[in-house]
Amino acid sequence: MDWTQHIDGYCERLSPAYWAEPINAVTNAAFLIAAFVMWHRARGQGAPLAMVLVALLAVIGIGSYLFHTHAQVWAEIADTTPILLYILVYIFAVNRDVWKLRPLYALGLTVLFVPYAVLTIPIFQWVPGLGGSAAYAPVPLLILIYAFLLRNKIPDTARGLAVGAVILIFSITFRALDVPLCGQLPMGTHFMWHILNAIMLGWMIEVYLRAVRQRSAREG
Repeated sequence: MDWTQHIDGYCERLSPAYWAEPINAVTNAAFLIAAFVMWHRARGQGAPLAMVLVALLAVIGIGSYLFHTHAQVWAEIADTTPILLYILVYIFAVNRDVWKLRPLYALGLTVLFVPYAVLTIPIFQWVPGLGGSAAYAPVPLLILIYAFLLRNKIPDTARGLAVGAVILIFSITFRALDVPLCGQLPMGTHFMWHILNAIMLGWMIEVYLRAVRQRSAREG
């Protein structure tokens, strides 16, 4: 594998130059802002996994910035790896602290995300216009499944998850429209993927924190 191979996958990038994607690069600050806000809200709440999610949220911003400036294979890995880790940690956190599963069961159910994604991504690839964004489409579907299953048990958490899923659906839509709308919008629409994702990921931490607080109140 050539770790320094150039990747040109976005409308805004017209050359291999470092600042060829200024808008896509700068809007990654949204992740850092969201992480800073949620760090203030999560600290001292007795939810260590929320702090892990906050850290991953910040790393997502850094990794995405590296990708949209260096645009090489190693930077793409730095971009996508923390996203996957965030998803896995969040699933585990909900399984353990919202569903109240034992850690081993929570971990086992979390690992099932991998075959779930492997099975569903090819299905989403059939959706016209979704393109490479099909890799992310299983995530809002899974969130909606969790929301549906929690609708009677913890309705507030279910509604919060559903809101997060809707935001992510809009975010994926902007990501998918980046290249198709390039002729009309030279700056592309990928930057909206960053902004909406930052809002969504921060919101998902908030939903988890509220669920943990509600559980503590019930058990206390």
